Amino acid sequence: MSEQLDLDHSPAERRRLRVRGAILEAAERVFATEGEAGLSIRRLAGAIDYSPSAIYKYFGSKEELIDELKEAFFSRLMSSMDQAAFQAMPFEQRIRRCFMNYIEVATERPHHYLAAFSTSAADAPAADRGDWEAFQKTEKGKAFGTVIAIVEEGQQRGQFDPALDSVHAARSLWASMHGLAQLLISVPNFGEGIPTRAAKLNNHEFTAFHVDLMIRSLQTPLPASGTNETQHV
Repeated sequence: MSEQLDLDHSPAERRRLRVRGAILEAAERVFATEGEAGLSIRRLAGAIDYSPSAIYKYFGSKEELIDELKEAFFSRLMSSMDQAAFQAMPFEQRIRRCFMNYIEVATERPHHYLAAFSTSAADAPAADRGDWEAFQKTEKGKAFGTVIAIVEEGQQRGQFDPALDSVHAARSLWASMHGLAQLLISVPNFGEGIPTRAAKLNNHEFTAFHVDLMIRSLQTPLPASGTNETQHV
């Protein structure tokens, strides 16, 4: 990759990309442990031995830098989901792994994940076609597109209810994964739950249980039983 960089860019451009990369790496390290509150241009300048004014040449503001970190996070998330969703294994196993990956990547980098949704009202998919098309080009939009593709593949295979609107179903799945990820971040032992007759589940086991319910909710309903069958409430 570095050889390709040498061929594609001038020495000045290569230096600019190296400095920009160093800024992002330093920001990643701070953000991973302290979140947005611990991140400042002055602190990053000290970490890479540059002046704050020099960093502003690469990022116009702290907000612009954070937006870059959000996109990088969703790029990582999308890559993890795609690796699971489109590899060679049985369909249900692929989508189970894909949904598990989403929740696990989110909880492994809680500061990144929470920041990625901190302005959700501004960058969520909108009803306007122009906004929707712009959203689809973002890393977040590509991750959402993977979920839509999963629903549509399941419908084509006859495993998911064909009556479901694939976009609404994908939004519901996203809401379900997002909700559990948020709970696992906010309540570290959420998976253990409250005392029941069943064996306790750790967070990974509870996530697998939750994902299984998500998949079941998409499956094609069984044919209605005979009218003579007694129904029990």
